[in-house]
Amino acid sequence: MSFSTTTHEADLFESHRGRLEAIAYRLLGSAGDAEDAVQETFLRWQAADRGYVETPAAWLTTVLTNLCLNQLDSARVRRETYVGQWLPEPVFAGDRMLGPADTVEQRESVSIAMLTLMERLSAKERVVYVLREAFGYGHNEIAEMLEISESNCQQIYRRAKQHMATDRTRVDVDAAAARRIVEEFLAAAVSGQTETLVELLTEDAAIIGDGGTFYATLSRPLVGAFRVARFLRLSFRSSDAKRALVGGDPAFFAAMANDGPALVMAVADRVVGVVALGVTSAGIASIHAQVNPEKLERVNRAWATVEHGAPLPESW
Repeated sequence: MSFSTTTHEADLFESHRGRLEAIAYRLLGSAGDAEDAVQETFLRWQAADRGYVETPAAWLTTVLTNLCLNQLDSARVRRETYVGQWLPEPVFAGDRMLGPADTVEQRESVSIAMLTLMERLSAKERVVYVLREAFGYGHNEIAEMLEISESNCQQIYRRAKQHMATDRTRVDVDAAAARRIVEEFLAAAVSGQTETLVELLTEDAAIIGDGGTFYATLSRPLVGAFRVARFLRLSFRSSDAKRALVGGDPAFFAAMANDGPALVMAVADRVVGVVALGVTSAGIASIHAQVNPEKLERVNRAWATVEHGAPLPESW
């Protein structure tokens, strides 16, 4: 049986869409998949007998959460055959996918480094962790959504916290600080001086690249300041082959992506790469380079509609 949706009920769903998208993005690490999950939630809202829905927000969150659980299970299988390293899809500052950013936990939960780290969690651990850490749901609420006991939910949360434990303390930066960090990073990368880059990195700095089937990148994370700096120095060395690969001479921009500093590479107003920098008090601890065109569709739509300032002076 299907039920029609009144204007009021459609508007009610739209009032929750931003929150649902923010949850789905943190759970799936893909803006495209998050949009699909939220749209499927809307279709189920349309088909539901809403007279029996006492609390629409809870009903919608439960439906979305279980849709994402199913997607996470299938995504894990797909990622076992993924070419190279898998990284989340970046989104620029101002995107509603980022959701609330009032607390340290909320901001950290959407960083590229944290979204990547979440890949080590089971599907259920990820759901419990995200709903608890980023959105403040109580264990009783999450347990009801997942149809598990509250004590089981607490156990899952403790396991997830253990898996996500890290010695690195992320530093919050504003747009001005992010630009300075990106400028300094780019200047060091194109200088050809490994030592200059090493000074910007933490001793255990790591770099991960995702090119999908389009570009060859690192087959596994590269760890250690000197190794990372040497790789970056070679990567930023100018060549005709590299320009041909990306379709022209790229311009570099500083931006905020996933609530952190990012270097954006663009050719003819088309984003061809987003390099997210994870910053700690000791320096740049993580570098996540997303160059898979399939994961740059949303940032390209945003890039075409917002003012992104003048390019940085350095070039290939």
